[in-house]
Amino acid sequence: MIQRTLSRRSTLALMTAAAATPAFARQRAPSEDWAALGADVKSEFKWAWGHYVEKAWGKDEINPVSGTSQSFFIEGHDLGLSLVEALDTLWIMELDDEFRAGVDWVKANLDFDIDGEAQVFETNIRLVGGLLSAHLACGDPVLLAKAKDLADRLMKAFDASPHGLPYRYVNLKTGAVRDPETNLAEIGTYATEFGLLGQLTGDDRYYAAAKRAMKHALDMRSPLGLMAANIHAETGKFTSRNASIDVYADSFYEYLWDSWEMFGDAEMKTAAQECMAAMVAHQGHRYDGKLWFPMVDYETGAVTSTSQTVLGAYLAGLLGQVGLKAAGDDFLATYTAMQEKYVIIPESTDVTTGTARSKRTGLRPEFADACLNLWLGDRDDRYRGLAAIHYRNMKTTSKAAFGYTSLKDITTRPMEQGDNCPGYWWSEQMKYYYLLFADAKRVDYGRLQLSTEANVLRGFRTA
Repeated sequence: MIQRTLSRRSTLALMTAAAATPAFARQRAPSEDWAALGADVKSEFKWAWGHYVEKAWGKDEINPVSGTSQSFFIEGHDLGLSLVEALDTLWIMELDDEFRAGVDWVKANLDFDIDGEAQVFETNIRLVGGLLSAHLACGDPVLLAKAKDLADRLMKAFDASPHGLPYRYVNLKTGAVRDPETNLAEIGTYATEFGLLGQLTGDDRYYAAAKRAMKHALDMRSPLGLMAANIHAETGKFTSRNASIDVYADSFYEYLWDSWEMFGDAEMKTAAQECMAAMVAHQGHRYDGKLWFPMVDYETGAVTSTSQTVLGAYLAGLLGQVGLKAAGDDFLATYTAMQEKYVIIPESTDVTTGTARSKRTGLRPEFADACLNLWLGDRDDRYRGLAAIHYRNMKTTSKAAFGYTSLKDITTRPMEQGDNCPGYWWSEQMKYYYLLFADAKRVDYGRLQLSTEANVLRGFRTA
């Protein structure tokens, strides 16, 4: 049952409420040996890496139940996705032999001159970002050269659009583009990787292209301050009316704030603050006392879908980053309740009833991501405690013979496992856990900047 919608007045109340007493404040973490837990995360990561090396070396993804592998970008043509995604995590964990072996594989084998289509968004956040973070870790110029080569191929998708909105797919060899029916996430998640690449190469056209695409969408905000999630690269027009915080849109909003933190782009900082305030004012709804952000019509604010995905958990951390911490804590409490109810947060939830809409889930990292960002803000151990539960639940449910796997059914006991470890597992949640628990010696937490894929783009200690 819906209880109320957050008005502008209640938004201000959230912003000024005592952030020290969020909904889950009384759920204090028990006494915890954080260093020991961090060591456990490292041990599990090393164990899983050993199986990847044995069963799927150089392949995109390992299937940890069967010990087989599968391609991700181009069927039958692997680009070492999991390997590239794991590199900076290996380095942070001081697994230097494993890191060097991965770098050697990249230098000897990774070639992007492929007559095949790659999804532009995924290729950027996973491979361009992974190569850049590995370059920052070790300084090897070959890694930077490969990141630049790949980004130049992706730039063809931007150049083909009259509005600078990248098509969804580009042929890495020919530059041919496909699928202009795109969305905010896929046109607006390039600024950090492209901006860093521009800094490292002295070429500002990368960041300019990324910002142009974001600005195009921002300039079409409704009087409510909202954007529709779907957009057409050729017409430049929205193709839906749904404003979304998660599917089709999530990382667009992360990269507004990241553009400020990485490059000091004040225009993007203002846009981030305005977009977050509009979300809280017009998308924030309470159902049975819990704060959710369902899809709404971007011009009227009317709810258009009562589904919320686990991807949306990132917003709790982002709200804290932009100065709306009370709302961030409140939203994290919603996902905390789902974790308590289901052990593993459902892939999709009906916000009106708080019940799972799907039984499967894909080793999702967004809850741990939010815990890290909120913890970095005030170092309150309650966030580490929630992430520790998330980590232990993953160990209990998702550990298979040859690594960690997605789940087919979270409602069975024991939970029925699937058979795939997504590439982001190597870059995201295991890094989030380690950073939260281990006091990583190779990271300057005060300067730390992670991409949406958790690639470290600033904050390495390399001395």
